[in-house]
This record gives sequence, structure tokens and C-alpha cells, in this order.
Amino acid sequence: MSSVKRKFGISVWGLGLSILPIISTPALAENLKDQIGMARHLGTATWARCALELEKPGAKAFELSHERANEMPQAKFAENEQYRFDAPHGLPNTRHGFNTESVQGNIGGQGTQIDALGHFGYLPFIWDGKGEFPKDKLKYYGGWTHQQIKPTDDSRLQALGIEKVPPIVTSAILLDAARYLNNGKRLNDNQIISQADIEGMLKAQGLAKRGLLPGDMLLIYTGWGKNWDEAPAKYYTQGPGLGYDAALYLQQHEIVAVALDNPFTDPAPKGMLDGTKQPEGTPKGLPFAIHHNNLTQAGIYQIQNAKLDELAENQVWSSCAIVLPLKIKGGAQSPVRPIAIGAASS
Repeated sequence: MSSVKRKFGISVWGLGLSILPIISTPALAENLKDQIGMARHLGTATWARCALELEKPGAKAFELSHERANEMPQAKFAENEQYRFDAPHGLPNTRHGFNTESVQGNIGGQGTQIDALGHFGYLPFIWDGKGEFPKDKLKYYGGWTHQQIKPTDDSRLQALGIEKVPPIVTSAILLDAARYLNNGKRLNDNQIISQADIEGMLKAQGLAKRGLLPGDMLLIYTGWGKNWDEAPAKYYTQGPGLGYDAALYLQQHEIVAVALDNPFTDPAPKGMLDGTKQPEGTPKGLPFAIHHNNLTQAGIYQIQNAKLDELAENQVWSSCAIVLPLKIKGGAQSPVRPIAIGAASS
């Protein structure tokens, strides 16, 4: 991407040339105690790019989330999300009756959800699993220490919580990895999407000149999301994901968020989740290297379990994405119902 393009966000989307100012990003060392990461690019520039998508003939809204239910696949890393539906209640001396339900469990860590920057920390060494976990040595995005953001085990996050995330209203790019890498079939559980793959998909879908702009949201369709309904017992066991070089590439392009139709954003080859194998190309001791880089280094938000099949089937390569995390004070994650508004590519 040229320096001119990086500075002004130049793009040609069939409605003419749009020159949109982009705020430059300070280096991390100059941005200590930052709490919003790449969300600093959200604003009039990303809204203007959204407006171009809303004006396209044939534009429609696409749901990017799964329905939440007791029978949905659930991650073993978080307490199950469970719903109890109550019988109708009556209000004395009236003709009213109403139904309610109760929810328990980790609603932010199950279903279609978004991670706060405070969801992940990192140690300066590899913990051997012996003794008490050295939580006081954890560091977080922006230079925050564990003592600063979570002074007690039962306290909410004092910084980098989900309530700090502004409304995400921005231009989105969908890359169809299933089409590009696997002839339209869902990716295998050991496939890794590299930087070269991302650049290849941009070219194959006619998006190379536009590229990825600061503040964009990147959606990557792997086809793994079909297992949500077709093979729920398999869904959380393994899966394809981003390569480490791809994460560094997205950091360089300063996107605000990335969403895949998979459970981890990271690839999960056989043996990873039980600690016997680490994905290829990841730094030692960081099997969840994409989580690590996005959340603790780059300030890129990530959405897991996105539903991207309809968007891919309709070849909606560019759209306006809207993501509204719940304002859970001090929360590390949030359920979301993201949508994308766009038109099929001509």
C-alpha cells in the first residue's frame, strides 16, 4: 500500500473516487495506556466508506451471528451458556400475562462474541504449570500491568474492558478462503490462512487496488462455520485459522477488527487444545499467537463464531459492518449481533 493511499484512504468502489482522511497511528511506545486500540480509526472516515455501501443498488442487510440456544456448540474454555424459559406470569387485577427467560453462564465467551483487549495478557517467560499461576507478571495491550487492570481475582477489569469499545461502524471486506483455497469446500481442520493467501484473495476478488484500509473490518469465510449446525460436536475440537504472518500483516494495515466463521480465530490443529502441538510458524509458548498479537500487541478486536455463509454465497465482498458490544463494565468479552449491509459483486 502506498504512503498516499495509507494517508488518505483512496478507494474506487464504482461510485467514483473517494478521498477520505485517516488519522495516523502513534507507535505503541508513544501510546501507553491506550484503551481502544485500532478503534481510534473509527469515525467520519469509516462512516463515509459505509455510506458508499449503503447507496449501492441491491444492498441488503445480512446477519453475521448464530442463534443462541442451549443446544448450540459451546467452548470448553468458558462456562456453558444456559437458558431457562419460565411459564407465563400473571399480573394481579389485570388481563396481562407475560413470558420470561433466565440466562446463566459465560454469555460473552459463547456463541457469536467479541473479545475485549483485556481478554488476553502475556508473560515474559513460559510458565511450566507448576505452582500458582504468576498472574502478577502478566502484561496487557498498551503497557497495562495486571495489578492495574485487575487488582483482585474477583474484580472486574479496571481498564481495557469491553465497555471501552466504541460502536463499530465501518467498511468491511469479505475474503472467501473456502473458494480460494479449497474449491468452495470448507477448509480442513489443519489449514492455515497466510499473508500470501490474504493478498491472493484480495487479487482474486478484484480488491487488490483497494486493499485493506485503516479502520476496516476484515471478514474471512472458511466454511468451518457449517459445522455449527451440521457437526456441532466437532465444531470446537479443531479448526482452520489465521497464520502468524497474517496477523502481523493485519496489524501493519491497522484494521479495527477481524471475524472468522471459526471458534478461535487461531488455527487449532489436532493436539493444540490439549497442549501437545503448536500451530506452525507461531512463536514458542504462544499457541494462541493470533489472540496474543491481535489483543495484546496490535489492538485489533476479534469476533469468533461469525456467520458468514450468506455473505459468501452472495459474493458480497464489500459492505458496511455494524457491531455493538454490550456495555458490560469491566467485562472481558461480550455477545454481539453484527450485521453487514452490502450488495453482491457485479
